[in-house]
Amino acid sequence: MFGKEEFYRIILDNLFDGVYLVGKDKRITYWNKGATRITGYDSETVIGRKCSENLLMHVSESGTLLCITGCPISETITDGAVREAEVFLHHSDGHRVPVLVRVAPLVDEEGNIIGAVESFSDNSITIQERKRANNFQKEAMEDALTGIGNRRFIEHKFRFSLGEAQQLGDQIGVLLIDIDYFKKVNDNYGHDIGDQVLKMVAKTIANNVRVTDFVGRWGGEEFVVVLHNMDQERLIAISEKIRALVGKAQLHTLHGEIKVTISIGAALNSTNDTPDSLFERIDKLLYQSKSEGRNRVSYS
Repeated sequence: MFGKEEFYRIILDNLFDGVYLVGKDKRITYWNKGATRITGYDSETVIGRKCSENLLMHVSESGTLLCITGCPISETITDGAVREAEVFLHHSDGHRVPVLVRVAPLVDEEGNIIGAVESFSDNSITIQERKRANNFQKEAMEDALTGIGNRRFIEHKFRFSLGEAQQLGDQIGVLLIDIDYFKKVNDNYGHDIGDQVLKMVAKTIANNVRVTDFVGRWGGEEFVVVLHNMDQERLIAISEKIRALVGKAQLHTLHGEIKVTISIGAALNSTNDTPDSLFERIDKLLYQSKSEGRNRVSYS
């Protein structure tokens, strides 16, 4: 039969996570097999050494050396609070390993803090999954061709921005933009050139609005811009600026310089607008711009 201490040691050694114990002087008294697997350091190397000797050299995401500043073990030994943090430890092979660290105080029978226990798990998969989720989210909201927001993105931002503006008593401006005679570009030069023109127009629009505004490709050769904190004067000025800048952009091709113009429908929201009613209005204004000769802004 195992003694109680040996029994607990067997359990700890068979945990997948790393676990180690330190005394109040932060000298390591126990190091399990999981800790060896994650860090590359065996128990013979670390037991008896102080974690404050910076063996694992924990750093934060910003590169701050935690063993010197902000050590979770030191703080827990001082105040007895349980802590959790995402840090990066130094592997014996030299590389950095992202780990999720949990620290709890060790207390004697009278409740005095006599040290701390730290458990840590390899966080690489979690970080990779987080990145993958962010990539999926980006793909779900980004137009694959132009790199700006897609229709789903702009619909979400449009509805949210309108609701927020009406709640706060502000106004947003919304532009619906269409490339003039875009079908002729595809017919004359092919769809590859047409795609380059779409990217040129998208970047010109996106590069010339504020960081607080939103730009998306609505579909085909149409784009939507949502502008925050607008009045009519600024709405017209921004719309005319975008129209002029797109008209001055040019694509260098084997066929020569290709230029396009755009038509714009622009409107401010009213207090009783719904997303559908506001979009219907800018759609009619865009049609007005196109019917009156294109390369112009119609607004209300």
